[in-house]
Amino acid sequence: MIVLGIDPGTRTAGYGVVELDGRKERALDYGSIDLPDSMDHALRLQRIYDRILELVDAHHPDEAAVEVPFLGHNVQSMRKLVRVEATVMLAAMHRQIPVAQYAPAEVKKAITGNGRAAKEQVAFMIQALLGAGTDRGLDASDALAVALCHARRAKTGPASGAPKDWAAFIKANPGRVR
Repeated sequence: MIVLGIDPGTRTAGYGVVELDGRKERALDYGSIDLPDSMDHALRLQRIYDRILELVDAHHPDEAAVEVPFLGHNVQSMRKLVRVEATVMLAAMHRQIPVAQYAPAEVKKAITGNGRAAKEQVAFMIQALLGAGTDRGLDASDALAVALCHARRAKTGPASGAPKDWAAFIKANPGRVR
């Protein structure tokens, strides 16, 4: 299984491509999409979209995974970050690649065993597990972590009995949906 992982950002978006073959895990590609401060937000979204399509076309991932933006205090920043997340999802879906979303704490827990791990701890573990990530920045290692988290979840199922997707959640919780 090949997974494209994305750590969305409005100035730097990390990407990582991981292959899981049985018990063997390896990084195929990783880096960041750097966006100049002076660039208009809509043009940043276009650049991210185009780069995601390039990555999908180059690596033919089976699935994609994106880290869900953490709710911050600045509403305008959050809106921009959510647009980046949507752009990433749309680009992957444009190539018929299924997309999963993960909270930062779930990614950190899957990689380090601690849902409150620092970015540096995640990078250390990605380096130890995949031999990659730290040389291209924390955004790249975070994206590899997202991809690896998804590859492992796809193999073992969701953590702690959580539903795998919205359809499974609705089926398991009919009284909670209106």
